[in-house]
Amino acid sequence: MQRPVSSFAFAPSVKMKLLNVGFHSSVDLRDLKPIQLSKEAGISLEEAVEVLQAVRCESAQERGAVGKLTALELLEREQELGTIVTFCSALDSAMGGGVPVGKTTEICGAPGVGKTQLCIQLAVDVQIPVCFGGLGGKALYIDTEGSFLVQRVVDLANAAVQHCGLLAEDADQQQALKELTLETILSNLFLVRCHDYVELLAETYLLPDFLAKHPEIRLVVIDSIAFPFRHDFDDLSQRTRLLNGLAQQLIQMATNCNVAVVLTNQMTTKVWSGGSKLIPALGESWGHAATQRLILHWEGTQRLASLYKSPSQMEATVPYHITVSIIHLIKGFTN
Repeated sequence: MQRPVSSFAFAPSVKMKLLNVGFHSSVDLRDLKPIQLSKEAGISLEEAVEVLQAVRCESAQERGAVGKLTALELLEREQELGTIVTFCSALDSAMGGGVPVGKTTEICGAPGVGKTQLCIQLAVDVQIPVCFGGLGGKALYIDTEGSFLVQRVVDLANAAVQHCGLLAEDADQQQALKELTLETILSNLFLVRCHDYVELLAETYLLPDFLAKHPEIRLVVIDSIAFPFRHDFDDLSQRTRLLNGLAQQLIQMATNCNVAVVLTNQMTTKVWSGGSKLIPALGESWGHAATQRLILHWEGTQRLASLYKSPSQMEATVPYHITVSIIHLIKGFTN
């Protein structure tokens, strides 16, 4: 379906520039990259990303309207996609087996509570071979804060290899163990560094094409979603519009590309007359963006993980602690 450019909610000046250079419908824009559109239409890279974001979302909605599923087909699809374990049995149980593939999961928490550690652990765990109960996939890690440390990956990857070595019994597991090496794990983890929200939006727009070329990827991490959007925004309505478009893209990508999308979010202080408390950043509307929300927090010296929002699981809180030298990055305690 060709939707006229004039019918989109773009700024009048952007619409005029698009029409003046011959972009009259959504079909004219679908195959363009942000830099191409920026140069050809004489608009900023930020405006080009927003235009293409809206066009791609509309295109995905049209495809979704055609490809309907029955409830049984949807159930079978979700069971087939599986989950990525965290190796904290209590947390995995609370989330229905682990982080679900085909959905978006937001991990919120204050600095130092373990958000990045958990994301790196998941990037290793997604590669565990199927015969050991894993997915045998690859991971894409988008770092917006500069907090990704490859030494953490090395430590956790070595621990994963050692852990699987202890479990290996039959011939299939022994063979899989030969291919599960530190070098393999590092090679199967793609890393992208984004320095601002324009780069993040542009990278997200290109992600479906990258995933199509690398169908083995089962996990996409954005660490963090909040950092690039908490600065340099005088117009908060523009920020909300961009975040809503980004959320739609990530949900569609998780569904269409069969990947787990994991986002980290920072915390902010909400003040009212009676006091204050820490809440996830980016506002209340963003709180509905992810399929499920996990909040990591402190209670005294004890770290707690709370499943705050999930369409299929009850709210739950489990204590955990962080280790680096073994695969149990997050390990639950028993009461």
